Amino acid sequence: MERNELLDALKKNLKNENLIKHSLAVEAIMRKLAERFGEDADKWGIAGLMHDIDLGKTRNTPKFHGIIGAQMLEKMGFPADITYAVKAHNPMTGTPRKSLLDKALYSADPISGLITACALVKGKKLSNVDADFVLKRFKERRFASGANREQIAACSEIGFSLEEFVEIALNAMKSISKELGL
Repeated sequence: MERNELLDALKKNLKNENLIKHSLAVEAIMRKLAERFGEDADKWGIAGLMHDIDLGKTRNTPKFHGIIGAQMLEKMGFPADITYAVKAHNPMTGTPRKSLLDKALYSADPISGLITACALVKGKKLSNVDADFVLKRFKERRFASGANREQIAACSEIGFSLEEFVEIALNAMKSISKELGL
């Protein structure tokens, strides 16, 4: 499927505009991570874009989030490595993270929320946010409390310090700031 078709499928399943923007942010982060590792940026980007496709169905049953999404993507013909990563990105599924793709998606998902929250308090502009501000807010557990700090810190599983990971994610999101409305 082409990216536009994937985006249409995502929008069909997710009616919340903020979730669409979140998916775009995770896609951008995953593309940058793939480039750093010499991996397939399109594949990694697709995993990031589609990782939350089931949230419309699993909002009230979070332990199934990722499992239902993986099933949906399997029916759409996605490769097993992407569907597995989607399942593994939610710690509630208990699916172990095995591959670099799994581990990257696991950490990319919550960092996008933390960075978005930082932008919202800095004039709703990513250009007003720097890595030091994100790192300061990372330490404040009440700030963007839905952004799982343990998941973000698991960036060490893919060889990044928290500082490096924040910088990569922030730059990735800044590169699509217009799409994100930030």
